[in-house]
Amino acid sequence: MIKATTIVAVKKGDSVAMAGDGQVTFGENTILKHTAKKIRKIYHGKILVGFAGSVADAFTLYDMFEEKLDKADGNLRKAAVELASEWRSDRVLRKLEALLLTADKEQILLISGSGEVIQPDHDVIAIGSGGNYAFAAAKALIENTDLSARDIAVKAMEIAAAICVYTNNNISVEEL
Repeated sequence: MIKATTIVAVKKGDSVAMAGDGQVTFGENTILKHTAKKIRKIYHGKILVGFAGSVADAFTLYDMFEEKLDKADGNLRKAAVELASEWRSDRVLRKLEALLLTADKEQILLISGSGEVIQPDHDVIAIGSGGNYAFAAAKALIENTDLSARDIAVKAMEIAAAICVYTNNNISVEEL
């Protein structure tokens, strides 16, 4: 499991929100930063992307993903598949330690270095050390409340931050 962060994405109705914490952890027991921003809007503000894992690796993947989006004219699925394929097959890239969550208004996709591009069944997915906590909270909230995608993402992050030592409550949110 990749430690040191939590990112959750929630799609509800016409809205999709992605939330993440701000903690940067060095090793097993040192917090270096509390206010990191791990979520961005890219491709003219039409795509959300968040990461868990190594920051340097994630920035490399962000740049590659933006290039793939440009070549695919903003087609999220095509860009994700092309990134996953290159990430998996390139000897240097294969060593990158990160996961990417991506979303547009129609879909949420998880991209990994082992070649997976996964669309969640329930319009909710989370990654990182607190990902399971955030996922469970978001799934319960989406099924049992009338909260917006943004409110569900924030509440799920608050719950994860209360449980996971690698997740803090300095939550940033982006929404489409």
